[in-house]
Amino acid sequence: MTGTFSLPPTAEAEAADRSFSSSSLRLSLAPAGPAPALLDGAWWPRSRDLGAELPSLAAVLDPLWGRITRVTVNPTHWPVVPRKVPVAGHVVKVGWFLAEQDPHELMLLSYRTGRWNLLVVPPQTAPVSAAWLMAAASDPLGTSTASRLMEEAARLGSVYAADRSVAEVWDSEGGHEARGPAARPPIPTVTAAMPHQPMGR
Repeated sequence: MTGTFSLPPTAEAEAADRSFSSSSLRLSLAPAGPAPALLDGAWWPRSRDLGAELPSLAAVLDPLWGRITRVTVNPTHWPVVPRKVPVAGHVVKVGWFLAEQDPHELMLLSYRTGRWNLLVVPPQTAPVSAAWLMAAASDPLGTSTASRLMEEAARLGSVYAADRSVAEVWDSEGGHEARGPAARPPIPTVTAAMPHQPMGR
């Protein structure tokens, strides 16, 4: 499976977000690497309703990682943490840790295979930032925690906003029109591939 994200300007970013169907799962997994990274990928849920969001995530991961039997979260960003969530014919137990678990991370356990940690991209995140976060969390050599990646995305978002502000001034003075649309830089694309046979810890 492959998740592909474009990094467009704001107006196009909103259109790109709408282009995801309501049933599509926004997930990016790191390929198996020589040594385990701190994160195994990223998940971009559509809401903070864990009971509604978890079934589709587990249904996709079950055939890849073995049946997901338990999930833990930090309750800081989840208003309700249900104790159990029914998923495709079985039940996933849900637990939480306040001090011991990164608030931006979801830990999944498969009874026979292992443990994985996913960065949880906040549902309201702009597509530009979400694409960056999902690519960074899927780096098999990644050494950043989920919270550190969120801080870096916020910093990059500030830089992007400042650059955009400068570009708007440039536009208002006729800068881009003077150069013509052909001179505009291309929109970069980030592609994160999901492995067919990921390995757990």
